[in-house]
Amino acid sequence: MKINIIIIYIICSLNLNLYSQIQNDFYNINTIREIRITFKEHNWDAILDSLFQNVGENGRLHGDVTIDGHTIYNAGVRYKGYSSWDAVQVKSPFNIDLEYSVNNRNHKGYTKLKLSNVIRDPSFIREVLAYEIAREYMPASKANFANVYVNDTLIGLYTNVEAVDKNFTEEHYGSRNNSFFKGSPDPLIYPYGQNANLVYHGADSSVYASYYKLESDYGWNDIVNFINILNNDTANLESVLNIDRTLWMHAFNYSLLNIDSYIGYSQNYYMYKDNNGRFNPIIWDLNMSFGSFRNSDGTKINLSISEMKQLNPLAFLNSVSSLFSPRPLIKNILQNSTYRRMFLAHIRTIFNENFKNGKYYTRAQEIHNFIDTYVQEDPNKFYPYSYFTKNIDTTVGPTANQYPGIKDIMEARIDYLDTFPGIQGAPLITDIKHHPLIPENGLSFWITAKICRANNIILAYRYNSNDIFRKTLMFDDGNHNDGIAADSTFGVQLTLSGKTIQYYIYAENDSAGIFSPERAEYEYYTIQPKIQEGDIVINEFCDKWIEIFNNTNENFNLKKLYISGNSANITKWQFPDTTINSKSFLILLLKGIDSLQGIPTNIELSDKGDKIILSDSTTIIDSVIFGQQATGKTTGRYPNGIGSFTYMQPSFLKHNYVSTVSQPDFILFPNPATDKIYIETVNNSNPLLMNIFNTDGQIVISEQYSFNNENIVPVINIIVDISLLHKGVYYIKLICNDKIMIKKFIIC
Repeated sequence: MKINIIIIYIICSLNLNLYSQIQNDFYNINTIREIRITFKEHNWDAILDSLFQNVGENGRLHGDVTIDGHTIYNAGVRYKGYSSWDAVQVKSPFNIDLEYSVNNRNHKGYTKLKLSNVIRDPSFIREVLAYEIAREYMPASKANFANVYVNDTLIGLYTNVEAVDKNFTEEHYGSRNNSFFKGSPDPLIYPYGQNANLVYHGADSSVYASYYKLESDYGWNDIVNFINILNNDTANLESVLNIDRTLWMHAFNYSLLNIDSYIGYSQNYYMYKDNNGRFNPIIWDLNMSFGSFRNSDGTKINLSISEMKQLNPLAFLNSVSSLFSPRPLIKNILQNSTYRRMFLAHIRTIFNENFKNGKYYTRAQEIHNFIDTYVQEDPNKFYPYSYFTKNIDTTVGPTANQYPGIKDIMEARIDYLDTFPGIQGAPLITDIKHHPLIPENGLSFWITAKICRANNIILAYRYNSNDIFRKTLMFDDGNHNDGIAADSTFGVQLTLSGKTIQYYIYAENDSAGIFSPERAEYEYYTIQPKIQEGDIVINEFCDKWIEIFNNTNENFNLKKLYISGNSANITKWQFPDTTINSKSFLILLLKGIDSLQGIPTNIELSDKGDKIILSDSTTIIDSVIFGQQATGKTTGRYPNGIGSFTYMQPSFLKHNYVSTVSQPDFILFPNPATDKIYIETVNNSNPLLMNIFNTDGQIVISEQYSFNNENIVPVINIIVDISLLHKGVYYIKLICNDKIMIKKFIIC
């Protein structure tokens, strides 16, 4: 019997990948956003100026914010910035908090808008172009442009930059409640001030409050401990700092001449502590990149454009001036010769991939042409339109305040860095292989590579995407599957222990170093082990589609797998080169179905029944027997991904649920919780089963409660001890009298 899938499930159900795409679309560079702010107060500008001057970041004015036609009422609006704000100018930068009046309000997943007024950038493109380059090598904000109106008056064209907030850290680091700081000195002391330079001032955390803004609920002890180790115990620095991410930030700042950063006045960066206990620097505020800011490079003040073109990326190693505050996040790291070569290798990669090939100039022209009309119509831009048309190529502005042409300064930068010691002369890494091609868990495997002109070769590897890369040496001694000794083929043996193998190679000689892949650690090679039973499962099916679910925390490529609805031919249909992300879904459309979102197949499910089989052609990974389908139902696993199959309402591309009976409700508090949760529900005079699941579908707590029917009370109160559970997301399921109730809660 054929069934009809209700279209609402298709429209409203999104997997994590699709949701991520929707988020990214808000910052699509090919779209100019329209943001309209409406204030009841006619003197809104004077109020915002006063709040900014006298109250600071906590001073906001209520305003209705309409983003591309969607209105969020009573948002919190304030001015932001330092040198970019001025009470006498019309076009000041905005910080808009969409959650200011009501929690959990957002626009396409974002709760804050950061709108920069494009001051000190006649080209209008510096910030957007710089962020686009940065995202190739490290987590960095997305950015595009927005036309901003206040009370229906066009204020001008702004850059619209993604906030570095808890949503950002959750996307890039998988957590949102760890220690989180911004290098944001208040007041900023220049040109010789300490500011947020990460110098150790003793164990008293209150001393640091004027230099760093706490973005999390706690963390002062963490940041002080990190600063202490950075300054006084560098042998243990890798345990508290993501050094590679730090090297990428420095390489980016010196490559793109983004000096209004940690380099210059020690500001405009964030530090987030990941789940491995390491702080990760995050760049911020790139509006004066490409040499627009020249006040100081941390070793001298008031640099000329000529001096910027030849800015020495190792200047802090030789700086001895007592006038300037130290920069331990640069100097103490680069004193290590291997870190120094890694840093210069990252600079080489940025230049080879963006500048020497002319890619930056092509992108600059594309962005420039796209916003041309909007710049012309901006009534409050800070520079003449003629500056905009020229500044990609040539320097504009009066002698006392010039803005270098992006092409002019970067072409000179290419010439300078091309001959800088440590850029040229790197080893050559080729012919990277592994054996066997599909390693199995618990067994050994080899990685080999041809490496020339190197005297130190490191293989960095991990078996979990959330782990720190472990490092081991590679050898050319004839004993590591590397051929004969001294033939420039290097090898290493590892034992698989996990769902994935991620690795990169670093090689160096006395002159220079190189990574393979060159964007490591941000990018890496992946070897996919043999997929085990339970990793990928058949999750739900009907007579139109089959849903596949990835139970693991790793991404899997499915091109070596097969699926069939015919037990006599288990290789009926082979997956294309398709990746299913961790904890995500994939829809396979049955033969002849082309009206739904999914991958078309030649699979058919016989009305007489058979078996759906997922295999690698020799080993069955998952299977399920099917028969004639019930009208209006699908057959799916419950709990999602791990449970037994049962009839259910269709849950296309989302977690399965059982809703064949009406569900009562229950109250769970507090949420988030720490050590206990309290449950209140109606007494159904029956035993009540409580299961708590983690996000992998594993039952971590299971209890059954019985109640005396002779002494009935209307409400049942239960206290559950969760103090032994790790922080994270959990699901609680109550089953009573065949009724199922489910809620999500968080332990923090």
